[in-house]
Parts: sequence; C-alpha cells; structure tokens
Amino acid sequence: MKLLFLSEKLPINKRFTRWLELLEEQRLPLEQKQLDAAPFEAKLEIATLGPLTMTRVSEGPLRTEATPSAIRRLGDEGCISVGFTLAGERTVQQRDRASTQRQGDLVVIEHQPAVMTTSPGNQSLYLKMPRERLESVLGPARRYAALTIGADLATTTLATSFFEELSRMHHRLDPVTVARMGSIGVDLIVASIAERIAQDVPLPLSGSVLVQRAKAYIEAHLGDPNLDPPQLSAAIGVSVHQLQELFHERGQHVSDWIWQRRLEVAADRLADPACAHMPLGTLAGGCGFSNRSHFSRRFKDRFGLAPSEFRHAVGLGGR
Repeated sequence: MKLLFLSEKLPINKRFTRWLELLEEQRLPLEQKQLDAAPFEAKLEIATLGPLTMTRVSEGPLRTEATPSAIRRLGDEGCISVGFTLAGERTVQQRDRASTQRQGDLVVIEHQPAVMTTSPGNQSLYLKMPRERLESVLGPARRYAALTIGADLATTTLATSFFEELSRMHHRLDPVTVARMGSIGVDLIVASIAERIAQDVPLPLSGSVLVQRAKAYIEAHLGDPNLDPPQLSAAIGVSVHQLQELFHERGQHVSDWIWQRRLEVAADRLADPACAHMPLGTLAGGCGFSNRSHFSRRFKDRFGLAPSEFRHAVGLGGR
C-alpha cells in the first residue's frame, strides 16, 4: 500500500496539524479532535482495487465527525464504506444507531453524518465501494449501517482475514487480478452482513423488508444443499405460506429464486479466472448443488450450455 502519512517522521508539535491537512488533501469529510494529551501517533496507507479504495489507518484516540456540510462538499453519495477493526476499539453513531467494534469486527458506514471515536492503539482497514454493490443484494444500507458485524461469525473472520492479507499482497498481483480479488472479498462482506441480519429476531415488518431479509439469508446460505422454503421461512420467522405469498406478490417463487441465485453465482465463478482450476464438482457443491450431474442439467437448462462448455466459451478451459 502507498504510505501517505507517518507521524514519527514529523516533529511532535506539528503532527496533528499535518494530519488534518492530509485529510483535507484526500477530500475526507472529517472533523477530528484528540481525546488525550499524548503526542499524536498515526499512520495512513492507501491502495486502489479496481472500483474499490482500501485505506489502512493506525491512530491514537480521536473523535471523528462527518458533518452534513463536509459530506455535501465531497459529493460522494453513491459510495459506502466498510470498516474492519484490526486492533483496539471503535464506536460508530449514525442515524439512530450506536455500536462498538472490537478486534475482528466489521461495520458498514454510510456517507452520511456520523460520529466515530477510536481507542488508543486503534488499527482499522476501510474499504470504500459503490453503494449499489451492497444494496442490490441486501436492500437499503440504513438497515445495517452502524450495525456491528461480529467476529463470532465465520464469514466476518473470513472477510477480515481476506482483506488484511490482500492489503499486504496486492502489489504482487496485476490490476485485473487485484480488481477481481476485491470483488470476491466484497462477496464475503455481503455474506457477513446477510448472516448478521438473519440473526435478528424479526419484529412485525413490511412485506418488502421480509423479502429483502429472505434474500439476504439466501445469499449467506447458497452453499447449503438443504436450503429450501421451510428452512428459509423458519429463519426469518414467517410461515411457508406467508413467505410464498410475499414472493408471489413480486412475480417470483421462493424455490425459483434460490436456484436462480445458485446458477448466477455458479456462472460468475465459471467466468472468474481465479476459479479457472476449480473442479466442476467442487464449484457445484459450493453453490449448493448436491451432485455434478444435477448441476450440469440445471445449468444447461438456464444458460443453454453445459458448465464445461460455458467455461470454454469464456476462454478459461474446463475440468
């Protein structure tokens, strides 16, 4: 990653002033105050992963506020950020929610007014991405922004480890591979958020929110060959009949949606150079198909080509 700031290279009495100047230069809509009288310590690194921007920050105890006027100046409404806590603690207040993240947790932060505080020795990794990348699967970000996605979830641990390692290794990869690795990592983030949303005991909700929750659960459990309408309805707290009716109102069938997403994810992986050497049976199992023949039959019905033919058609060979 490219080093932008290292406090130890500056005189103590100029560190925080230079830090604030750097934030302005980087067009970060933040107002910051130190929370103790100790010499300011900070390090800032940045890298580009295709459409994603990754920032690694080590900093002392700070209160950070994103004000409405600063956000308007930035004009970045189409983006959203995900913060991984690598060390220390961070609290986030946004909209009507406040939460704390500890080592291994992640949090989604909208580009909206927010207040954040960090503990001494805090280390964080931030990923800035198009808002649509999350909302197209999980629904409006306001539902999960500032919600702690805990390290107790395996998907969160995978996502954090993936991006922490990518921050160290990206310089050894070509730009196309880096962008693709970033996209794979975002899929892990989506799965983490979906799994966290699915944990909540549902309160009386509108049909649209229930359908969004159901779809988020599907995304997080596509690899489960036993995923079906009864399991899904139990997970979100409604009857199978009610779930079917909600999908029918939107011109969809629950089972059809599950198979559609499995096939779409399978097609993405067949076209992914990073998965070019993955055996078709392994790929099929990871998308929830119980065996390769079942996968091949459904895939050909959907796309008009057998999986191996599809992989050849996109120039990746087949196994």
